[in-house]
Amino acid sequence: MKRLSQPPVLTDTALLIARVILGVVLVAHGAQKLFDNGIAATADGFGQMGIPVPQVAAWFAALVEFGGGILLIVGALMPLVGVLVAINMFGAFWFAHREAGVFVTDGGWELVAVIGALGLLLAATGAGRFSVDQVVLGRSRVSQPATAAA
Repeated sequence: MKRLSQPPVLTDTALLIARVILGVVLVAHGAQKLFDNGIAATADGFGQMGIPVPQVAAWFAALVEFGGGILLIVGALMPLVGVLVAINMFGAFWFAHREAGVFVTDGGWELVAVIGALGLLLAATGAGRFSVDQVVLGRSRVSQPATAAA
């Protein structure tokens, strides 16, 4: 069966755009936890939501969002960062959003689900060729498509 394919530059450009947008969103949320609200207030809020070990959870969420967001923007360590983002968003889903329905306007889980799914997608596909992973490690994707034997 023949697969439809597009030029690699389109895939790499799409990965770049997705990484940058997701990274900016995460940096903003991480900065809010680190600098605007502060870790103590974030941990207090996490404690009120019933999140176990709220101080540790607040640091984890803040660092994954802020630091992970920066790494997403530049395209570094995609397999690790993508999985950490997904884990962070699963925690947000489970402890803060799962009982509120789908819509974010009602406190629902749609935003954390999209962020988590995109994190997993980037972990699986890699950062693309417009990335630090490509420049430093010489890899743009976690796995390259198999080529047919000649």
